[in-house]
Amino acid sequence: MRWRDFALLALRALIAHRLRSFLTLLGIAVGIAAVILLTSIGEGLHRFVLKEFTQFGTNIIQLSPGRLGARGGPPGLPSTTRDLTLEDAAAVARLPLVTGVTPAVSGNAEVRANGRVRRTLVMGVGADMDRMYSMTVRSGRFLPPDDASTARPFVVLGATLKRELFGHADALGERVQIGGERYRVIGVMEEKGQFLGMDLDDTAYIPAVRGLALYQRDGLMEINISYAEGTPATLVAAAVRSLMTARHGREDFTLTTQEDMLASLSNILGILTAAVGALGGISLLVGGVGIVTIMTIAVSERTGEIGLLVALGAKRRTILGLFLGEAIVLAALGGLFGLLLGSGLAALVGVLVPALPVATPWHFVVFAEAIAVLIGLLAGVLPARRAAGLNAVDALRAE
Repeated sequence: MRWRDFALLALRALIAHRLRSFLTLLGIAVGIAAVILLTSIGEGLHRFVLKEFTQFGTNIIQLSPGRLGARGGPPGLPSTTRDLTLEDAAAVARLPLVTGVTPAVSGNAEVRANGRVRRTLVMGVGADMDRMYSMTVRSGRFLPPDDASTARPFVVLGATLKRELFGHADALGERVQIGGERYRVIGVMEEKGQFLGMDLDDTAYIPAVRGLALYQRDGLMEINISYAEGTPATLVAAAVRSLMTARHGREDFTLTTQEDMLASLSNILGILTAAVGALGGISLLVGGVGIVTIMTIAVSERTGEIGLLVALGAKRRTILGLFLGEAIVLAALGGLFGLLLGSGLAALVGVLVPALPVATPWHFVVFAEAIAVLIGLLAGVLPARRAAGLNAVDALRAE
């Protein structure tokens, strides 16, 4: 028997019991739709987080005090980890492969200007920060490359902070008080948005040395290093590690490349996407049970038909193929319906909740449909084998 004949007979058998077939098909469709919707949300979240990181470039290395994974002593004991200093940052900036360095220290502080007060994020940074992180100055300029230890009291305001303090008036040249010191506004940044819950537009940028004084810190929170595109991150990291080890006498710091952070994030988010997809896959198992049930009932109801086919000379594998074909067609149609339903729901969620990132991974769509067909095949094996094993005389007598 040709495959076309198998498909036609399977469709006729399913159409003959429309309601029962539809309810069974619906079980598979709901499972596939759940998988598609959940994985679409997971994939959207994956892409959103990676985009958040890559908007600042991928050629960044973070130098942090303290060695990752090192075991400390009991709380209260003095630490043997040396602070990162502005001199460390200056030494790293002189390395041949390094194109930019920005020391960093941050915290919350009150910013006063124009008779208004706003408590917000104040970051002590270096003059290379805007270039390293692809940030644009709307008016004025970013912090000048002053000597790190004697930087002048200049401040650059984020777009939101400037609007809250000065409204639509020009802020360049105005005085701003941060902590107990007065700063002159020399620049206003273009809107950048939020990054991991930190509003970069509601931020004041001051020289790192003045940030250390503001927060009464002896050492930097981190030093961020940029290097030329196309240069291997491992090569730059090795040069920085060698320099810092020589300066500190031992490796009491941690180097984290952007590639390392992105790889870790990608792995975590990939596992998350697979996990939510597996939760939706539980519905597929329920749909598979439905197919086993419907096909078992079909074998019982069509005992006479099976006996007649065997009496007319139909081979056992032909009968096996007929019932397997019905199960596969049922699962495939349910899978297609589920794909349309899940993709439609994902698109609807994206429209109704724009803040929720949704992206349907189409390679997963193909995989889901293949799983639906496989479930139909596995679910139809036992009923189909039972049908193929019926004796013609017994089957006709039962009828």
